[in-house]
Amino acid sequence: MAEAALTRAATVEHHLRPGTLQLTTLPPLSLYVHLPWCLAKCPYCDFNSHVHPVHATVALPGAHGNGSSVQRTAAPAGALPEARYIDALRADLEAALPLVWGRPIVSVFIGGGTPSLFSPDSIDALLSAVRSMLPLEPACEVTLEANPGTFERERFRAFAQAGVNRLSIGVQSFDDAMLARIGRVHDAAQARAAVAEARDAFERFNIDLMYALPGQHLPHLLADLDQALAFEPPHLSVYHLTIEPNTRFALDPPPRPDDDLASDMLDAIVERTAGAGLDRYEVSAFARPGRECVHNLNYWQFGDYLGIGAGAHSKLSFPHRVVRQQRWREPAAYMNHALAGAAVSNEHEVPRDELAFEFMLNALRLREGCATQQFVQRTGLPLSSVESALEQAERQGLIERDVAWLKPSARGFDFLSDLQQLFLPPR
Repeated sequence: MAEAALTRAATVEHHLRPGTLQLTTLPPLSLYVHLPWCLAKCPYCDFNSHVHPVHATVALPGAHGNGSSVQRTAAPAGALPEARYIDALRADLEAALPLVWGRPIVSVFIGGGTPSLFSPDSIDALLSAVRSMLPLEPACEVTLEANPGTFERERFRAFAQAGVNRLSIGVQSFDDAMLARIGRVHDAAQARAAVAEARDAFERFNIDLMYALPGQHLPHLLADLDQALAFEPPHLSVYHLTIEPNTRFALDPPPRPDDDLASDMLDAIVERTAGAGLDRYEVSAFARPGRECVHNLNYWQFGDYLGIGAGAHSKLSFPHRVVRQQRWREPAAYMNHALAGAAVSNEHEVPRDELAFEFMLNALRLREGCATQQFVQRTGLPLSSVESALEQAERQGLIERDVAWLKPSARGFDFLSDLQQLFLPPR
């Protein structure tokens, strides 16, 4: 332990050494906790999620919904290594404290995987450890991701009693055929029951939906959207299904709506959410006033985050540099390394010439954009470093700005990738 403490002290000294950046203030800090296990690996998912080997009895549909490809179900109580994993998270957090010492936490997000596979007692133990080591802001948002396939009545209330104050439910669709085609473990009835329970147990909750699903047409999407809006969610996230490398869908892509139909779907989403009182404050996020996701806003505003858990990423600022870290990815390896005081598998300083792109990649996802001073404060760069890119964006009608503020135009919001790539460093 003494050797580990000396290593941590050396790491802090290394990050505090002089450098070319000048960050006069540190940004808000969030905590991300990754719980990596799932009931099944969805064919579109490229997250660091792992099916626990004891999950085996219930047939799930194949990638295109045509027959069975895998057998999975929930593990019996205690089958997951919950206690050891919580111990590893505690050790990971303790080892990271010197890097964030004294900085208040504005949000905690417990993601996965399927965090709701963990028992409420384990989530209580986790949050107790977090509160004992980190100063949480009085109104700290604490989100837990939940899957309707792990829904049990009163379970969500138990999470609330453990300290979770916001639930994010991965519904994706309320249509049984669509759920089968994307390999989800729950059905529409479970999805409706889970959202109803979340609405009763939490003042703040989010529903995740996906669109442009295999075989989906506009009436299917509208039915999903109307069902979600009927629950009057304070927050709704709606994502276009994309085919990511190293997924089952990448190996065997299903037929999906063409670009024109997907565009019509997005137009309908924007129109109907606005009619229901939800503001599109980010590309894929809709919220009632004051119900925006604090944790995700901190990401998009280029805030800092400490990530603990298998494969978790961190972005941490120091007076003269911005550092990124990643934890060991495979759960067993992560637990072994974290309990030995060495959870970080790799770390690097963000190169000066990449900071502007990293900032704009996030900030321009927000409809309202950002203050120009925020760019200076959070990158340590002068605004003049991106003046050429800003002028080009203005000429192309992709951005609106004045001395104090910049934001994507309506055209820029529609062609966001074109706008963001203007800030790539020259090669």
